[in-house]
Amino acid sequence: MYSRTLVLAASLGLMACARQVPASATPASTSSAPRAVRLLLDTPAKETHTLTKLREDVEVDATEGERTPRVVATGQTPVMSLGGNRARLYGDAQGTLGFAVDNFLLLEILDANGQVTRRAAVGFTEAVHMGKEQVDSVGRRAFNFEAGEVDITHLLPDSEPFQVRATALDTWGVGRVSDVYLVLAPTDRASEDDLRGQ
Repeated sequence: MYSRTLVLAASLGLMACARQVPASATPASTSSAPRAVRLLLDTPAKETHTLTKLREDVEVDATEGERTPRVVATGQTPVMSLGGNRARLYGDAQGTLGFAVDNFLLLEILDANGQVTRRAAVGFTEAVHMGKEQVDSVGRRAFNFEAGEVDITHLLPDSEPFQVRATALDTWGVGRVSDVYLVLAPTDRASEDDLRGQ
């Protein structure tokens, strides 16, 4: 009986020691790990006239097609914060694929109260207006974008909570959008330094 008690006490002592790991040996904080949130779900191509929902508060300087765009798909992130990360758009959660949109994405940045603080357009479009405001374009005028090509960090608050609402809009022909993910990841200093040297 005494030997069993001694073995049990020794086992408990070893387990207690194993739990006391120095703070420097713990894994890195989860805030430094990339975080991916799906903004839009892949939506197959549909002819513009079959898209029934209009975004009537938006007007496009269209040379062809409709000035009031039609909604292809809509999505919104949960409340999140930048935490010193870069915010880029991708076609997958791993940050390896690009994405596609016909015609463009309207990105709206919302504060913690749900109020829109900034807007931007991404895709193949002429000037986009909301009331008297012309919406800024981000990235090149295109239907297809490389993985991480569209960086929206400058649209987001550094330390305040926010949400991103994305609406894929179409004005002519066919509307579609691939999966679109917002990926928050630590800044890659080496690649930024390489780009500055060009």
